[in-house]
Amino acid sequence: MKKVLIALMMLLPMASFAQKFGHVDVNNIMQTLPELSKVNGELEALGKQYQNELQAMQDEIQRKADEYEKTKSTMNATKQQETETMLNDLMQKYQQALQDNQTQFNKAQQEKMAPIQEKIYKAIENVGKAGGYVYIMQTGTVPYISDTLSKDVTAEVKAELNKMK
Repeated sequence: MKKVLIALMMLLPMASFAQKFGHVDVNNIMQTLPELSKVNGELEALGKQYQNELQAMQDEIQRKADEYEKTKSTMNATKQQETETMLNDLMQKYQQALQDNQTQFNKAQQEKMAPIQEKIYKAIENVGKAGGYVYIMQTGTVPYISDTLSKDVTAEVKAELNKMK
């Protein structure tokens, strides 16, 4: 009896230090948010605008290159050199516009997604605090998560997001 009592006394502190771990599927949560479809629509429109601008530049370059090929044989060497330089300049402007558009699109994407991500992380934080979790890890970024030692709190985070509206 004395050994059982000693064993219980030794296990009691360990039980009080039990830690709770959770994991959450942020991508699953994000797909359910109505804000995401609005942001995706805005980004799609922006991408289409950039695509149209680049297509117009490509069409102009192609038109001028075709014109050059047709009239090249009647041009003197100086005019040929000027036209080739002008075509090269247009190609460089196109390449620069392509890079600029990609940079601007990425920036817009980050700016538009930031409030959604912040909202999700705030909900995760609220669930973590309310549930007494030590860690809530994002599914997909951790190679292995034990379902017996870590609770999937995705549904709880979705519920918290609904409360935050």
